[in-house]
Amino acid sequence: MIISVCIVLGSLIIIFGIVTFNGASYISIEMVTQTPNPNDALRGGILNSIIGSMLLALPATGLAFLIGLGIALYLQKDFTPSWFSGFIRFTLDVLWGIPSIVYGIFCFTIMLYFGLGGSILAGIFALTLLEIPIITRYIDEAIKMVPKGLKEGAYSLGSTKFETSMKVIRKQAFPGILSGILLGLGRGIGDTASILFTTKATNRIPTSLLDSTDTLPTTIYHSYQLPTGQPKAYAAAFILLVIVLCISILSRILSKKFTKHVIK
Repeated sequence: MIISVCIVLGSLIIIFGIVTFNGASYISIEMVTQTPNPNDALRGGILNSIIGSMLLALPATGLAFLIGLGIALYLQKDFTPSWFSGFIRFTLDVLWGIPSIVYGIFCFTIMLYFGLGGSILAGIFALTLLEIPIITRYIDEAIKMVPKGLKEGAYSLGSTKFETSMKVIRKQAFPGILSGILLGLGRGIGDTASILFTTKATNRIPTSLLDSTDTLPTTIYHSYQLPTGQPKAYAAAFILLVIVLCISILSRILSKKFTKHVIK
């Protein structure tokens, strides 16, 4: 157990140290407030990548939450037989384990069929499919932790199954639901493979859902391949690392805060 903990913490410290050492020194006001130079991709900032990542990850997480919440509530034994809910959970676990590049190829095939090009809309669709299994399983496990007596008490007061699910179970499971949402957001904002196939990189800030966009992961990928692009790649990696780290810390703080009001 101690060795496992040391391996995990050691890997985290090494990754954080390398990215911080190589990327923090290149962070400047220009880097986060300017778009890349159209004549030289190594000059200018990465503002378009930061905005592009947010425009993709936030709507995708919202859609995945709405879909995942409905699926998770339906999986409870009050609504569906145990054998069928078990099959759906197994399917979600399989979808969770599928590499993100498969989602990207799937969405890219659909884009080719309809004659569409890379766009924010296609990227949102890919990330939504990627996040649905993650958020749904987190919400499902959080709902399963709600005390049975609490649901029975709601039924005894005349609440319907739907009212109990939305007004009692949802509130009690909120800390776990929130953790699932933030975990899905962190996965979506840091994914690269699915975005490479669905959004066409550009140096401009998008103004429409049908516009192409760049993201922090794709900026890292493309910049690191250039002979002198490592500084910009490490700077983008540092910003992405800080965003994911803040999401993780926020998840812990909010979960701890709302857990105080949960009946156990």
